[in-house]
Amino acid sequence: MNNHPYLRAYMAGIAVPTPLLLVILTLFSVARFIYNVPVPVERVIIFPMAIVPNLFGVWNMLHLASRSRTHLPLGIHGAILPFILAPAGFLLARCLGFLETTGHSFIYFGGVEIHYAYAAVGFCAAVIVYYLVWKYLIGFLNRVAGVAE
Repeated sequence: MNNHPYLRAYMAGIAVPTPLLLVILTLFSVARFIYNVPVPVERVIIFPMAIVPNLFGVWNMLHLASRSRTHLPLGIHGAILPFILAPAGFLLARCLGFLETTGHSFIYFGGVEIHYAYAAVGFCAAVIVYYLVWKYLIGFLNRVAGVAE
């Protein structure tokens, strides 16, 4: 099964975040339209829905292309991804006016005040979650697709 290994790596990469984002979109929609939570779903979810699955696929292709030179384990490779997604998401949220920062160690996210320390803990948790997702879920899908190490 050596035909189109990069396509298979891309497909294995997008297979995890795509259904997960549909669940998140459903939860956002229920919260917004049934429980009247003032979260503008159309501004919050568009970046993850457009970028995250494609970036997972491209990131998995990059791992396939570079693993003979870098010998980087898949989990570590995946744990690097939040260092790209977080600044990009932060920049987009700032540009859309959904996220505001102050000099008083707080971030205002959709009207909610978040201390920088909580944001840092959330980022560390995201890195750990990405490591586990890439090591176990994407690794399993890579083995199924025949592109594993």
